[in-house]
Amino acid sequence: MKQGKKTWLLLSVMLISALLLSACGSSATTGSEASGGLDCMGASEGDEVTVAYQFAAEEEESFAAAIGPVLDACGIVLVPESTRDQALIDTRVNAGDPYDMVVWPNVGPVASYGDSLVSIDDAGGDSSNYSAAWTHNAGGNWMAVAVKADPKSIVWYSPVAFDAAGYDVPSSFADFQALADQMVNDGVVPFSMGFESGDATGWTASDFIQDILLATEGPDYVSGIIDGSVAYDDSGVANAYEIYSNWATDGDYAVGGSDGSLSTGFLDAIIKPFADPPEAMMVKQSGFAGGIVAEQFPELEYGTDFAFFPFPGAQAVQGGSDWLMVFNASPAVQAIVAYITSADGGANWASTGFGLSPNGGSEGNYADATNADLAATLTNAIAATGDLGDSIQPTFPTAEWTAIVDIISGASDIGTALAAAAAAQADDLSN
Repeated sequence: MKQGKKTWLLLSVMLISALLLSACGSSATTGSEASGGLDCMGASEGDEVTVAYQFAAEEEESFAAAIGPVLDACGIVLVPESTRDQALIDTRVNAGDPYDMVVWPNVGPVASYGDSLVSIDDAGGDSSNYSAAWTHNAGGNWMAVAVKADPKSIVWYSPVAFDAAGYDVPSSFADFQALADQMVNDGVVPFSMGFESGDATGWTASDFIQDILLATEGPDYVSGIIDGSVAYDDSGVANAYEIYSNWATDGDYAVGGSDGSLSTGFLDAIIKPFADPPEAMMVKQSGFAGGIVAEQFPELEYGTDFAFFPFPGAQAVQGGSDWLMVFNASPAVQAIVAYITSADGGANWASTGFGLSPNGGSEGNYADATNADLAATLTNAIAATGDLGDSIQPTFPTAEWTAIVDIISGASDIGTALAAAAAAQADDLSN
């Protein structure tokens, strides 16, 4: 009897030990697949990944939350550095000690870093969750992916006001121009164009002009400005400036005419079409404008009282976007890239509220209806272009804004103003 008890106790201890070992094995990172089904790509607990980006404060926390599941599941330690100085990245690349990853607000560095970069394919990326607009290719290889974007090629308006006046949302740029003319004929001001913004006064006007270029010349033309094959004083650019200035300087077309366009703060301009009574019918502004309207007028309902439509005729989406580039395809980096570009990664990015993801997996996971619709303009985009001022650095943005201010104020004619901006464009690109 005693021997039977001993045997039973021994078997019990062995069974418990086996169960404990099994439990430990299932919860620990195996180097391939972690709990929750995330693929760790061979990463080990404690592996570090260095990353440089411009995110700061709350944005840093949001980025960490957006990729948090893979960091937690695989035990990866993120070593971030927040900087707005691309020269810091350049220095490390040239010294042969680059960051493992860089998230940057334009894809210009791709051309600069060349062979130092690892293709996103080789780093574990899944391109099936992106339209071609958000996967930057160079030399036939996928070299950067947009992880976050804010569409600029949109126009905010009031569906209720449009319906009451009998206006239809325009689908072409010619329709857009005709609608503006019709509004003026009806005694209504079409545009709120205030673009005062301190030292950056003119940036909202430059976005508007770029959208006109996307409608009248197309995305290849805009890309030509970015790479320097199209000079900024080209006739196509001059035509876009003429269209814009004719609207912005005329009090029938823009609130306050020249003075109003120059002196009205860009945030104040956003709310004018939604005031009671409205001061204008439309304002062309980025996706963030919806939040400004909702905050200023909490009683207004999105989709009924305020909404947006794509910039009519634009053949691409202009967006402020942050692009992921990879310099070291270590297992830990591959795990992060695989997760960010996966459908699950897109879904988690959307649920954290960290801006808008071009990843198709984000659809259906935004808590806010405005963000859901804005994100759809990204995921459905056929083509995309970066902001000219973000893409051509460092002196061009100021030269561009100066040209706009001088033209709208009457201090300079279009040809003279654009010649100065074109000189800055050429100088920046040559360096």
